[in-house]
Amino acid sequence: MAARWTDGNDFTLLENGEQFYPRVFERIDQAQREVVIETFILFEDKVGLALQEHLVNAARRGVQVDLTIDGWGSPDLSPRFIAALVEAGARVHVFDPGPRPFGWRPNMLRRMHRKIVVVDGEVAFIGGINYSADHLGDFGPEAKQDYSVEMRGPIVAEVHRFAHANLDAGSRHNHALRRLWRWRRKLRHKPEDLPKVGTARALLVSRDNSFHTTDIERQYRVAIRSARERIVIANAYFFPGYRLIRDLRRAARRGVDVRLILQGMPDMAIVKVGASALYSHLAKAGVRIYEYCERPLHGKVALVDGEWSTVGSSNLDPLSLSLNLEANVIIRDRGFNEHLHERLDWLVQNHCKQITFEEVEREGGVLNLVRSFVAFHLVRLYPMLTTWLPRHRPRLEAAMAQHLAHEAGR
Repeated sequence: MAARWTDGNDFTLLENGEQFYPRVFERIDQAQREVVIETFILFEDKVGLALQEHLVNAARRGVQVDLTIDGWGSPDLSPRFIAALVEAGARVHVFDPGPRPFGWRPNMLRRMHRKIVVVDGEVAFIGGINYSADHLGDFGPEAKQDYSVEMRGPIVAEVHRFAHANLDAGSRHNHALRRLWRWRRKLRHKPEDLPKVGTARALLVSRDNSFHTTDIERQYRVAIRSARERIVIANAYFFPGYRLIRDLRRAARRGVDVRLILQGMPDMAIVKVGASALYSHLAKAGVRIYEYCERPLHGKVALVDGEWSTVGSSNLDPLSLSLNLEANVIIRDRGFNEHLHERLDWLVQNHCKQITFEEVEREGGVLNLVRSFVAFHLVRLYPMLTTWLPRHRPRLEAAMAQHLAHEAGR
């Protein structure tokens, strides 16, 4: 689906599960026609059970519910959990569910990593927040710091079409049944041109393994190259390609205030090892590096100058930039940009440690020099290396059918 800019949109930044879940659940409760959700992770904990309850209630009152989960990210949902949704009338789809010889998923590196919600084709959400209790502060020290946006206006029609295109493209049903599904959706849920409700210009941008392999990275690079005042990137898993690193270094050298907010308390140790291997190259050029040390950072947000912002599911690492299915929204709006800047600056001022070039050099040594050299040249090569991995056509399978097939094979 070709991306296009739309005018007249309104965006609300939602920070962490405390803001995100109540707003999504409220919108689901208000749904009259349909709810479409895509998520990488859905756990059967208090958050997942709450989502299940709201979706079951919506389906029982006649709302068409389509829930898509990734087969790798959400592997342990019980038959009872799925059955409650299906019996209420919801359709639960599993992205790339198998086969799993010896319990291992051969295509585990090509994942459906998007986090999208569309309700009645009138309101939508996009960001990095999954449905799991570790996005809530009461989870403890390992609770994630993350972001999403609620959007209204013409951009929602773009997200709506994108979400339905994903359902059609991944379906394993025969051609006739797929045509029936499309006809039924058009009859009941045809997205109309939505009225302008705000001042934001917006673009839905996605990454797949067919026609949009570099779209998200390209949007980042265009914005970075055009920066004149500031760049702030808060990203959980930071190991981007060589060209993006080069653009950041060039921006800093021409006087742009370039700030990276990365994980200081990573949820996976290798995350910090990979990112820190690039610190010397970035800091030497004048890029300011901050490690967020309050809890694991899971955000995927950025802003450039006083207008451009992005929120979505895409990290700046090999998985997101070269393998996963991702979705971000690009927002051009001064009010939203300033609010996002205030929230990220609050993180920097209160919960971040700055990593200086002098500190990197002082703590270096021969081993660190070798590690940095290897990492820097690896980012030159990984886009080419990923093309060697198997490319398959993503498919969706009904969750109950997947479970029955799995049980039959045991």
